[in-house]
Amino acid sequence: MTPYIYLRALKHAEHTVFCVQDGQKTYFDPQFNRVVAYSSGQQVKRSILQALTDELGVQMAPVTFNYNINAKKELENKEPWSPCDPNYVDQLVGGWMRVGDGSVKKRRSPLSISAMRPLHPLLAGVDKENLTFDRSDNPNLHPVNVRMSGSDRLLTEEEIEQYLEENNRTLPRRNWIADNARTSGLFVYDVAIDLRTLFCVSTNQHEPEISKEMIELLKSKGWVLSKNVFGECLVLPKNEREKIIPALAKSLINWRITSNQARTFSLMETLAVAVSNNANSLAAAIRAKLVDDGEKPKAKPIIDENAGADLFVTLPCANYIVTESESTDALQKAEAKLIEMLTAFDYENQM
Repeated sequence: MTPYIYLRALKHAEHTVFCVQDGQKTYFDPQFNRVVAYSSGQQVKRSILQALTDELGVQMAPVTFNYNINAKKELENKEPWSPCDPNYVDQLVGGWMRVGDGSVKKRRSPLSISAMRPLHPLLAGVDKENLTFDRSDNPNLHPVNVRMSGSDRLLTEEEIEQYLEENNRTLPRRNWIADNARTSGLFVYDVAIDLRTLFCVSTNQHEPEISKEMIELLKSKGWVLSKNVFGECLVLPKNEREKIIPALAKSLINWRITSNQARTFSLMETLAVAVSNNANSLAAAIRAKLVDDGEKPKAKPIIDENAGADLFVTLPCANYIVTESESTDALQKAEAKLIEMLTAFDYENQM
């Protein structure tokens, strides 16, 4: 049995934004000469881990943020520290890296996660709009402060009125926010799960994932000493795996990118899920086909049940793709398939 599970999911995004820090993330597609939106693999991973911990009702691992005060009494941001503790499910599944406390500990995540990007560059778009923060409907309720540059003194109402009159100006109670990017279209993301390390932590101290003290703590909690292709390891007990597996299957499919701006909310509904032990079959099961209509190229989304992957199609998929196999319980069936594949692997007896 192959030690990998591959998953591809197709989502629909509608007039939304995947990142609000610097606006919508985009990259340039040179083949089709288009700017397209994406959500980074790191953002998708964080969203999956958040969904996982929410489903289990547990907290994410605490991260220590380190600062130094230099000779100028300025704060310097240093490397954050992960607890390197697989008892936290987001650490076990998401991995960790800790540098700077006299040692280096790192665990590669058993999940390899792609960016969420357009199914095809022609099947997603980026639009820009000018927004406004407007309180001009009730000027008496919303005061205006005016300061002269380089001073903290507020101008009096009389000084403001005199300035406006002399310079033929007004003070509207609105701010314009220009060039806000939004995206819509069909997007895919891919996940590869390495079952060899999913519930196993290496005990190798030459390139340590965990400390010797943590090894003894895990043994005391019932972790099983075993061996995989990478060497000796500790395996999470079966009863604990059985709690995590259904939550992991659900979070891989039902995660969301949420925004702190209500106007950017999109359901980002999942349209189809393909699961397989063969990565190539995923690319064929959910794909796009370039169509030349004589004027300019177009892309047609395709859901292919004969590509070799287990394919699950939801009802909303029929809004965008011609399909006859959509069902009300498609996502539940996809979760069940993932649970079956995750449970079937013999984690204790890999070698």
